[in-house]
Amino acid sequence: MNDLGSLVQQTADRLAGQQVGAVVAGLARGTVEIRGAGRTGPGAAAGGPPGPDTLFEIGSVTKVFTSLALARLTLAGTVTLDDPLAEVLADALPAGATVPAKGPEALALRHLATHTSGLPRLPAGMLLSSLLSPNKPDPYAHCTAETLLAGLGRTRLRATPGRSFRYSNLGAGLLGLALAHRAGVGYGELVRREVCEPLGLADTVLEPSPEQTARLAPGHTPGGRPVPAWHLADLAGAGGLRSTAADLAVLLRAQLAVDTAETPLGPAIALTREVRHRVNPVAWMHLGWLGHRLHARQGGHLQIWHNGGTGGYRSFVAFDPERQVGVIVLANTRRSVDTPAVRLLRTLQTTLATVPGQ
Repeated sequence: MNDLGSLVQQTADRLAGQQVGAVVAGLARGTVEIRGAGRTGPGAAAGGPPGPDTLFEIGSVTKVFTSLALARLTLAGTVTLDDPLAEVLADALPAGATVPAKGPEALALRHLATHTSGLPRLPAGMLLSSLLSPNKPDPYAHCTAETLLAGLGRTRLRATPGRSFRYSNLGAGLLGLALAHRAGVGYGELVRREVCEPLGLADTVLEPSPEQTARLAPGHTPGGRPVPAWHLADLAGAGGLRSTAADLAVLLRAQLAVDTAETPLGPAIALTREVRHRVNPVAWMHLGWLGHRLHARQGGHLQIWHNGGTGGYRSFVAFDPERQVGVIVLANTRRSVDTPAVRLLRTLQTTLATVPGQ
């Protein structure tokens, strides 16, 4: 049965067999369906199934919000996409610290948002293997502004800025730090002011309130053991936000309405998608979002997406503006949700899509 609610529930039920709990949202034909399955775990909603208003750590989906803030500040004239990072952070750099350089082009804000900065994936001194080590339950907690900026002096660019795609949490975190510094506020306040308040997102936060904490689904290992929350300190722009399926559905509705006057973020959303750095013949990087087009024999559909993961959570958000569909999957277990999320998106693209103008 190709009913939106049924398709979303089927995906949630399948995920519940692999995750502690999961919430799935589908957008098609102008409607949104949100379903939850499994359980949140002890300490949240009495262990019942998660729902539209259950909070999850969304990990790297945070980068979409950071890049939207960049677009908003660019349109306001507070920054430009080509502002060098060294200039934006000039009065914040510790004595003797420098922003790394390679080649003739300075490392700019657009490079941080499109992962073309040449920066390594992680801050100086961090190893990828340490992120999920049981001995480091909160691996980014030490990433204060002072530590990050001092570490730039020991960091070498792997490529000339603007040349090649190299995914970098460090770069995205520095973007959030730089934008907040230029705006004169903390990162959480920056996102609230530039993205959440205009869209009416009440549950997308860096630091949840006591009431929101009561709705936060505790994170778990793949084996189902509870794990502590992650706090990304001043690297928060790379992955520090918590959110809900209900809030992310509002964000996707705004993404799908970018060519209309239906959203106050329309110009900023348009700017994020105007910027495009080619990754390979079928994939590219916008400001914050990854994009690719399926092969013709797979339908040739457009998919714009980002996934995320922290110590006890996984997330996936994707949409197709051409066919006006989208999906959101949030889970409180450290096991990928990408495959079922993509499967649901492709099903919506082929069975429930609306093609504007036809």
